[in-house]
Amino acid sequence: MMIRNPIQRPLSYNTRKAILNGLIVGVITAVVYLTVVVVTTPNLPASAAINAALTVNGIIIVGLAVGVGVQVFASSYTKGLGCRLGDRRKYAPKKGIRKFFSRSGSSGGSSGGSTAISSFFSFFSLVPLGCCGSWLFILSMLPSVFGGTLSVVLIDYSSLLSYVGLSVVIGFAALAVLRLRKELNERAMLARRNQNSNNDNTGAGETSISEKVGGERSN
Repeated sequence: MMIRNPIQRPLSYNTRKAILNGLIVGVITAVVYLTVVVVTTPNLPASAAINAALTVNGIIIVGLAVGVGVQVFASSYTKGLGCRLGDRRKYAPKKGIRKFFSRSGSSGGSSGGSTAISSFFSFFSLVPLGCCGSWLFILSMLPSVFGGTLSVVLIDYSSLLSYVGLSVVIGFAALAVLRLRKELNERAMLARRNQNSNNDNTGAGETSISEKVGGERSN
C-alpha cells in the first residue's frame, strides 16, 4: 500500500478559496497603489511612473500586498472552518495586552489604516523622481497644517515612516497566522479528545455486554 506524500494531497475547498481570496486582495492592493502613482503623475507616461515606483518602493508595494493578502487568507480560512472554538470566550472580559490584541485582531481597521499610512508616506519618496506630482501640492500645504518643523520631519523621514507602517501591516499578518494556528491546534485537540471518549464508551459497552452474556450462561 503506497503512502501518499502530504505535499501531493489535493487542497481542500476551504484552503483553495482562502488562497484565492488572499491572492485577489493582494493583487488589488498592489494595483491600487500603482494606479494612484499613475493618476498623480500626469507629466510622465504610465510605464515610466510604474517603473520608478517599483524601483524605489518595490519592497513597500510587495510587502503591503503580501501582508494584506495573508490577513485575508487567514480570515477567510477561519470563516470556512465554521463556528470558532473561541466564540465561547468572546464575551469574557479581557484585560491588559490581551484586550489590545483582541481589538486589533478582530477588525481590519487598524491594519487598513497602517496600509494607508505606509502608502501615503511612500509616495513622498517618489516626488524627487518626477512621480506623484500632485503630492507637491500636499507638501506645500504641510507647513500651514502641521508647522514647518513637523513638515520637514515628515518629508525627510518619509521612507522610514513608510517602513514603520509596513512593519505594522506585517505584524498584523503574523498575528492573524498565529491565531489561525491556535484555532487549528484547539480543533485537533478537541477531535482527539472526542475520539478517545468514543473509544472509552465503546470499550465500556462491550464489557457490559460480555458480562451480561456470561451471567445468562451461568443461570
